Amino acid sequence: MFAKARKMFYRARGYYGGQLNGIPFRLDPYHSKFWRKASANDWEPETFRVLDRYLSKDGDYLDIGAWIGPTVLYGAHKARHVWCFEPDPVAYRHLAWNLDLNSIRNVSSFSVALSDGFGVARMASFGGEAGDSMTSLLNDNDAHGHDVLTIGWEQFCDSTDLSGVSLVKMDIEGAEFSVLSTLLPWLRAHRPALYLSTHAPFLPEAERADRMGQLFDALSFYATCTDAKGTPITRDDMISDPILTRFPTFVFSD
Repeated sequence: MFAKARKMFYRARGYYGGQLNGIPFRLDPYHSKFWRKASANDWEPETFRVLDRYLSKDGDYLDIGAWIGPTVLYGAHKARHVWCFEPDPVAYRHLAWNLDLNSIRNVSSFSVALSDGFGVARMASFGGEAGDSMTSLLNDNDAHGHDVLTIGWEQFCDSTDLSGVSLVKMDIEGAEFSVLSTLLPWLRAHRPALYLSTHAPFLPEAERADRMGQLFDALSFYATCTDAKGTPITRDDMISDPILTRFPTFVFSD
């Protein structure tokens, strides 16, 4: 009863007052349970360590798969400018709300999906609920999905000055296996750190080891690959059962 009354209070007030890694923010009241967890430093502390390490007011941040904005809000505080993508229309609505609640002006947000070119694609959540952070281009459920606009990486980077990007975060629920290849020439030329979440369990089991090995090989121009805690990762690690059956995150850097 108390929890329900608390949610009603936040919604009536129009925001949840929380913090991300010590920085206070006004946050949308419809995700108060998540914001409470994040405010208690119980959500991905390793992600904030990566953002702290690679972001500064001298550089920019590219967030591919922004969801409702926890990494975007914090990134806007740390970086000079943030470019972010979130194609799920429900998640994007809350992302835009969170940016507005905090009067953030150094973020360019796009409700489109990075893909292999300009077009329209169907996407749905693996969790079954729109906006729940698990929406993916790999899931084209006709009954519960959304049609979203797609844009190719070259179309975007050719029209945008991304020379100052120091960190790229990609968390796109399995679409990394196709989308990442379109970024490779740009990543190789500019060498921003890459914070990559992988989703091998969303692939057919027989393909997982090959696809993860190919991903590691494609990024071998980076000097190091570690997990989010800084432990070095080898190619053999990348195709091992713990990684193939979970959703780990890696940092590729020089």
